[in-house]
Amino acid sequence: MAGEPPLLRVKNAVIEPLPLVVRAWLVRLTALVAFVAVWWLISGLRWVDPRFLPTPSAVWQAAVQASTWHQIAPGVPREVLGEQNYFLWEHLVASLQRIFAGVGAAIILGPIVGFLMGTSKVINTVVEPYMNFLRSLPPLGYIGLLIVWFGIGDTSKIWLLFLAAFPAIAISTVNGVQAVKQDQINAARALGASRLQTVTKVVFPATLPEVINGIRIAVGFAWTTVVAAELNNGIPGIGGLAYLAGQQLDTALTIACIVVIGITALVLDGVIKWIGVLAVPWKGKA
Repeated sequence: MAGEPPLLRVKNAVIEPLPLVVRAWLVRLTALVAFVAVWWLISGLRWVDPRFLPTPSAVWQAAVQASTWHQIAPGVPREVLGEQNYFLWEHLVASLQRIFAGVGAAIILGPIVGFLMGTSKVINTVVEPYMNFLRSLPPLGYIGLLIVWFGIGDTSKIWLLFLAAFPAIAISTVNGVQAVKQDQINAARALGASRLQTVTKVVFPATLPEVINGIRIAVGFAWTTVVAAELNNGIPGIGGLAYLAGQQLDTALTIACIVVIGITALVLDGVIKWIGVLAVPWKGKA
């Protein structure tokens, strides 16, 4: 019938076209396999020095070695634990703990400051220049100052991650508050809603999608900052391990850490998107 998607017929059996989601995942999987195949070809034929581009199997072996007890060197009976006396997953958990502490504080304070800026012109005028100044600073620009103030322990790392995440959440909240239509506020007030009810029942729900979007951006930016946060005394930490492996020219381990960082970032983003769907099911439907 005209307008209907074509059907695939195999031995008189009718097979419906694959759902869009399944096809999208097949395309992604095919692209990934092609990428790994090209990587394997280039590195396997040694078109690039293995010190700069190890094979996928070498990267996998580095990841396995970092996750198990292994001999310190071939022929030496002594065994060591993972890398830098921590398993790979322990490095990842240490970084996630810092992320959750720094970004968690930003998730609490960011919307509060953003609401104040969005609802008060005076506060917005005073705070906005400092917020934009902080947002424009690269993390490496003030990590040294944070170390002077808070030492090389986790406190300076958590502060760095907080400062990386806070502006994105606050500015997204401001944009959300300012995007609320005045007609909606006037309608609520005309129906007898108090100022508090207007904020909690109208402004906050309308702003929530922007807040969640800001959290997504903040978590992504903070996660990309984890290596900078762990440049000094970053062990255990996946960023610190990647930096240390790079200094030691252990390219396979460095790439393994990068892959773990990337996969973790995708998982975190997917979780936040899922939470956003649960928290604001009306987004995109109004």
